[in-house]
Amino acid sequence: MSDRATPAAGRGALAAAACYLCWGLFPLYWRQLKDVDATELIAHRHIWSLAFVLGLMAAGAGWGDLRAALRSRPARQWHALSGVLLTVNWLVYVWGVNHGHVLETSLGYFLVPLVNVALGRLVLKEQLRPLQWTAIACAALGVALMLVRVGRPPWIALTLAATFGAYGLLRKKSPLGPLTGLGLETLLLAPFALVFVLWQQHTGAGALGRVSPTEHVLLISAGVVTAVPLLLFAYGARRIRLSTLGLLQYIAPTVQFALGVWVFHEPFSPERAAAFAFIWCGLTLYTADNLWAQRRARTPLPATG
Repeated sequence: MSDRATPAAGRGALAAAACYLCWGLFPLYWRQLKDVDATELIAHRHIWSLAFVLGLMAAGAGWGDLRAALRSRPARQWHALSGVLLTVNWLVYVWGVNHGHVLETSLGYFLVPLVNVALGRLVLKEQLRPLQWTAIACAALGVALMLVRVGRPPWIALTLAATFGAYGLLRKKSPLGPLTGLGLETLLLAPFALVFVLWQQHTGAGALGRVSPTEHVLLISAGVVTAVPLLLFAYGARRIRLSTLGLLQYIAPTVQFALGVWVFHEPFSPERAAAFAFIWCGLTLYTADNLWAQRRARTPLPATG
């Protein structure tokens, strides 16, 4: 799919860029809810996201599409899988942010563009150019360096990269619109989330009634805060190429990295800096290769005869 010089692609790129900026600023939001258990916070995200999405669908007469999706077994299966991937991604991300690992969450999202390249090769059978292979190798070296020098694999980063890369691929392949797809995902998983929240409240461990009024507002607002960027992402992902989506993805981890270093003052050791350097090198190669390929595609072939 080409995304050059088309209004739909322009709108898709703008939506994706806005989404990534929101995600980059998310640590500032979730840190205000650090007193809420990460699992319960994710359960609330599902519940309030569903309420927000259903409200949008009611306002826009989108019930027919959702009912049709619910009757489709393949749609239920694919979006149950994408919903589980999204839940794991949310849980690991919120846990990482609220336990002092903002830098590692940024590393995970720096890796996503290269995961997209790998998924394009493995799943979509896209042919990789030599520089793309080199970029993936640089990222792998960065992860290996962190394992050897830091003493543990960056499991937060790897989980975030794998789950979000796979989620993006599933949403790109889905025939459902952004609102219907997100509505189906949250509808399938919200019952489990509701049972968990009710159990937490029953045992006295729940956040409702225990946290401050401000935290109550932030908790309930998690539906809007969660759903709007996802809708922007789903809208953009279906209108631009996976490679373009990977380029725009740099916005979120760059903002997160800046927050981790200069706002939350997380330690940035030489070993961690070296690992990041390898991954940034891979991203630089990937970006250069992408730009070169796009310029080559725009160059008209010489006339013959």
